[in-house]
Amino acid sequence: MIERDREAEEAGGGRSWRRPDASMSLLSDLFAGRLLDPGYAEAAARRAAAGDSAPRRSRFGGGGVLLVLVLVGVLVFVAGAEVRRSEPVAAAQRSRLVDEIHARTGETDDLQRRLDRLRAETERERAAALARSADGRHARESLAEASAAAAAAPVSGAGFVVTLDDASGADGDDRHDQDPADGRIYDQDLQILVNGLWAAGATAIAVNGQRLTATTAIRTAGEAILVDYRPLGGPYEVTAAGDPDRVRDAYRDSAADRRLRLLKERYRIRYDTRRDDRVSLPAAAALQLRYAHPQGEEPGATGGGHRDGGQGGQGAGSRGNGRGGHE
Repeated sequence: MIERDREAEEAGGGRSWRRPDASMSLLSDLFAGRLLDPGYAEAAARRAAAGDSAPRRSRFGGGGVLLVLVLVGVLVFVAGAEVRRSEPVAAAQRSRLVDEIHARTGETDDLQRRLDRLRAETERERAAALARSADGRHARESLAEASAAAAAAPVSGAGFVVTLDDASGADGDDRHDQDPADGRIYDQDLQILVNGLWAAGATAIAVNGQRLTATTAIRTAGEAILVDYRPLGGPYEVTAAGDPDRVRDAYRDSAADRRLRLLKERYRIRYDTRRDDRVSLPAAAALQLRYAHPQGEEPGATGGGHRDGGQGGQGAGSRGNGRGGHE
């Protein structure tokens, strides 16, 4: 039948005859055991006819591979030995740096306490000198008002206290449906709380004993919250001086209060408020003022200039987690 079809095809058009299974030649070769391409098969036949049954290998092929493997092994061994030898050195350096940080922090705290004592002595001497005349007493009242506005004087009396802290399982929550980072307190939480207390009528605010001013920055560095570039740890106790009843009533159900209550319900952070009849807020650190002056002119020759606070306001900053959309 195939022969008849071929004869009919040659008689009809003179075209070359094509096998019906020509498109399946690859499968046919596989079933027949002919796995080599015809070109490879022809090359193998020529080598066999010339008496060369296998392709030549390089004289240094096997030895070169062995040499490379040996060199790689030596390099890995040396690298591992160097790492093991440097680990004690790195640990010792880290321990020395930690000790130095603790020592410098202690020195800074001692200097701050000394500064507070000297500042208190200066204030007493100044008050005594100004009390000797009517003009002095008037200047003392004006100075007291300016010092309170600039947080340059300590404040004591009744106040309103808000406490924030991470959720109890923020470092390893047993709830698999919650990201542990969601249970942390971030700089933005403190910023919103502080702004809410200012809006509620607080006359002075401190966070863990750090007095806030108009130029105080609340920021995050890694997992630490910085207030005026000093790292603070939880729980965060925010103390607001002023009429505690008026501050509490104005703060209740404010935007800051609603946000923190929502975080408490959803992420189980600690959020407590209370009245305290005896709060004490220290004076803020003195600002260092820097003034610009024309080149070649002595500093202080002109009365103009600008203050370089370099700290920004409390409302700036951004949250580093995914809770920002739950307002």
